[in-house]
Amino acid sequence: MTKSFATAAALAVLLTASAASAQALKTADTPKGKTFVDAKGMTLYTFDKDAGGKSACNGPCAENWPPLFAADSDKPTADMTIVVRDDGKKMWAYKGKPLYTFKKDTAAGEANGDGFLNGAWHIAKP
Repeated sequence: MTKSFATAAALAVLLTASAASAQALKTADTPKGKTFVDAKGMTLYTFDKDAGGKSACNGPCAENWPPLFAADSDKPTADMTIVVRDDGKKMWAYKGKPLYTFKKDTAAGEANGDGFLNGAWHIAKP
């Protein structure tokens, strides 16, 4: 019984963290300019190959560019929308452009992914 409670508590914490994703979205100054950052202060990016409110970054791409996931209970607000990925998971988008972090950004405020892949990745500007 205690193990089940611990598992349920851990799941609740994870869901709360996901649900807070959009509410915790804020802006920050980076060496590349003002950008959106997640709750941890990590730079968010958009991908030129995403179109029509759909993510084109799946498989190994998503390992290097983790999506900013949304929980089932999250609700879109203003310019923040939720898109459904090919794997069925939900992620946040700004003005229809899905949002991602970059695996090689290891500290808040870094923007190492801006211009990556021949300029296809960009910091998410407010």
